[in-house]
Amino acid sequence: AVVAHVVASGAGFVEDLDESFKENRKDDIWLVDFYAPWCGHCKKLEPVWNEVGTEMRNMGSPVKVGKMDATSFSSIASEFGVRGYPTIKLLKGDLAYNYRGPRTKDDIIEFANRVAGPLIRPLPSQHMFEHVQKRHRVLFVYVGGESPLKEKYIEVASELIVYTYFFSASEDVLPEYVTLPELPAVMVFKDGTYFVYDEYEDGDLSSWINRERFQGYLHVDGFTLYELGDTGKLVAIAVIDDKNSSVEHTRLKSIIQEVARDYRDHFHRDFQFGHMDGNDYINSLLMDDLTIPTIVVLNTSNQQYFLPDRHIESTEDMVQFINNILDGTAEAQGGDGLLQRIKRIIYDAKSTIMSVFRSSPLLGCFLFGLPLGVISIMCYGICTADTEGEVFEHEGAKKESGDRELTDEGSEEEQEEEKNGKYTELSDGELKQKDIMEKKKD
Repeated sequence: AVVAHVVASGAGFVEDLDESFKENRKDDIWLVDFYAPWCGHCKKLEPVWNEVGTEMRNMGSPVKVGKMDATSFSSIASEFGVRGYPTIKLLKGDLAYNYRGPRTKDDIIEFANRVAGPLIRPLPSQHMFEHVQKRHRVLFVYVGGESPLKEKYIEVASELIVYTYFFSASEDVLPEYVTLPELPAVMVFKDGTYFVYDEYEDGDLSSWINRERFQGYLHVDGFTLYELGDTGKLVAIAVIDDKNSSVEHTRLKSIIQEVARDYRDHFHRDFQFGHMDGNDYINSLLMDDLTIPTIVVLNTSNQQYFLPDRHIESTEDMVQFINNILDGTAEAQGGDGLLQRIKRIIYDAKSTIMSVFRSSPLLGCFLFGLPLGVISIMCYGICTADTEGEVFEHEGAKKESGDRELTDEGSEEEQEEEKNGKYTELSDGELKQKDIMEKKKD
């Protein structure tokens, strides 16, 4: 009863939206869940979404929370670019921002508060700067006055505000340990240090911010790995069992952490480091069974991966392995070639069938056994029909051959007449000689 009351009260802060929403939405900022009634993921999100509505109302947020049945109002959903369910969007004026993070209450609320606020948030004092640093693991800061770099920074912020925070500050607000070669400048603060954007070394500002929006070391899951694909970095992962406290599991994790920390200046432009709990996801990605604990380096842009050719015993071994990848001496496996695509199709089909049989054997037998049975019966019928046809054709050919023999030889009477006609054609001497021969035979 208590749970039902909480769910019902939470649902009261989430508005059910209809076709009138299209005209009325521009006066407010909306966080909307576009769902389908039959979608299992949507049903799983529903209690979380009710909690989001309650929390946003209690904290006095200007963001309104709603949900819309995208199957009933498909034209509106299509206008907002909804392609799957559930789709979470924050609608702010004429802009629509997609949410791509984990579907948890805290992550969704963080997204809503970040996007609903100003694109560039000012940091007027050192105290405010320290407060922001404690709250956010990664933050970008523009330092300086008006400039083309600031215009570009604002443009990038409007695109990537869905992922991270953007701030601006004067030089005297920055911590004492920060030194800037020139102004204006764009910086990222993370992992207890900072990096300054260099147009010549880092390329486009948008690409640089997209690469640097993650911490140097992460707990990687399937969703995070998908997001890391946009950075263009290679991902070095220690595949371990978090519940296993053996020396080997903890050692490989520590090696990756040490490389991420101690060799940050050498590798942070090209590598992302982290660990993954369990090998189920990585097995499906590599189409192979990896024995854990192990280390794998993934190139998410072309689906290639690298495995160490020897056991990683120390940080130095890991650094050597990374350098071999960078200089091209390490062997790349996988890829997105034709053979790999065919292998992927076969692997996915096999995995799907096995998962169906594991979860519900009876359903698997029905789904795959029934079609195979029908196909077998059809093949048997076709083969049987061909055999009987051959028998009938053989018998018909024999009958036709017999008729042809009768036709060629004629009846017995006709043959007797022919015989008599032949005797009349013989001479008298030949007849006498023939009679003598017949008597001898007798």
